[in-house]
Amino acid sequence: MDHPQPELPPAAYAAHGTIRHVPLAPHEMAAAVTPTDKLFILAHLGLLRLAPEDWRLDVGGLVQRPLRLRLPDLARFAPARVEAVHQCAGNPLAPTVATRRVGCVVWEGVWLRDVLAEVGVRAEAAYIWSDGADSGTFEGEAVPFFRKDLPLARLGEDVLLATRVNGEALPDQYGGPVRLVVPGFYGTNSVKWLWCLTLADRRADGLFTTRYYNDALPGGDRRPVWALAPESVIVSPAPGDRVGSPVELRGWAWSDAAVTRVEVSGDGGASWEAAVVAPRRARAWQAWHCLWQPPVAGSAVLMCRATDAEGHTQPMHDARNAVYRIEVSVSQADIG
Repeated sequence: MDHPQPELPPAAYAAHGTIRHVPLAPHEMAAAVTPTDKLFILAHLGLLRLAPEDWRLDVGGLVQRPLRLRLPDLARFAPARVEAVHQCAGNPLAPTVATRRVGCVVWEGVWLRDVLAEVGVRAEAAYIWSDGADSGTFEGEAVPFFRKDLPLARLGEDVLLATRVNGEALPDQYGGPVRLVVPGFYGTNSVKWLWCLTLADRRADGLFTTRYYNDALPGGDRRPVWALAPESVIVSPAPGDRVGSPVELRGWAWSDAAVTRVEVSGDGGASWEAAVVAPRRARAWQAWHCLWQPPVAGSAVLMCRATDAEGHTQPMHDARNAVYRIEVSVSQADIG
């Protein structure tokens, strides 16, 4: 099945190539909503500047009524708003390395479901392909535009075309004027500088849907990197801190499904105790806390792990959501 590609919109580049800007370490993520200027920036092909008047979105493929939208056209759809964790899936060349590039922000725009209702999705459609206007090379391979895909079944309630973040117009570096946002999925699926959506009966054929962002499974199968896996971090204390006795441990936990349990360890994983976990609000991360009583003076390795409502728990190592750990010190005076 062929899907003709519309012409790319005119755009200028603020920077070419792979861009990584990660302002916050986990212990610096104290705010419930991450300030926009503290949110990470990740791009494989560069950073675009796409003028609002030049933006357009073509919706086609397996639809009854193909559609082209300009920015003013979005005003005819009901407004959308969601608070959600936004997390990078990590380096696609090292998918088992945990990077902790994450924040929690408020997105606004319009619901994708309303746009799809206007075009009329045909019964044979099973996926939606999303194309960004950024192009370039990645690992020596030419990429005409950044393409991702999603199962159509995932697009029910809270996927949106975002035009604002944290109450302001979506900046260029975060994919403005319009990006796709898929709450509960890793950020690589929330395509920046969105310009084309295609309904299809199969997965997309782009570099970032075939060679990269597919995790190997036992038996040789591969699983797309879509849903957020359960993860948690310690916000306080910070790595290297000297702590008293007892000390309050605080942090965040998140997953595609709600997190139902967070456990902490003060002995490097030899034993675990339950923390208190706040209920989830929309798609935001969940606060957790507990009191830890250091048994002895000296260095201690603190760890946290989350379990979600589907029963998935953070693995100890070799995964993008591997258990988070920090080392702190406890003096003899603190123990008493």
